[in-house]
Amino acid sequence: MNKTIEDLANRWLRRRPDGLSQVESQVLQSTLERTTIAKDTNKAVAFHQTFGDRLADTIARIGGSWSFILVFIAFLILWTSGNAWLLSRDAFDPYPFIFLNLILSMVAALQAPVIMMAQNRQAERDRIDAAHDYEVNLKAEIEIMALHEKLDELRHSQIVG
Repeated sequence: MNKTIEDLANRWLRRRPDGLSQVESQVLQSTLERTTIAKDTNKAVAFHQTFGDRLADTIARIGGSWSFILVFIAFLILWTSGNAWLLSRDAFDPYPFIFLNLILSMVAALQAPVIMMAQNRQAERDRIDAAHDYEVNLKAEIEIMALHEKLDELRHSQIVG
């Protein structure tokens, strides 16, 4: 039985081929050719990352970890206790810790856009993964329908013959 994309589109998707998206056409073509469509989307995304992208992801990953939070809390405790009690007469940043406030503001000013860049890239990765998942799910659904069709034909031939 010689099948075409038009046959498959009419039978399984209940649509005309000119109404198919590019993804649906590729999935149907893959079904006809009996090829796989699964791919590692992480490799494709990692291939296109620049040094800045990798740096932003690393900074966001470190900045969002418990180790960073605990080290930063320890730093703040050391800074404030050191300047308030230990170095009370010779403190380089006496209470109300203006220099510490400046450092914290600069860290926040740099960390916020870096985290936003990392989140934007993660959202793009999620979109790519979702599109790929749709392709794989559509292919699986079509293959299952084809198997059902073959089983129905076998059952019918056993009943008749």
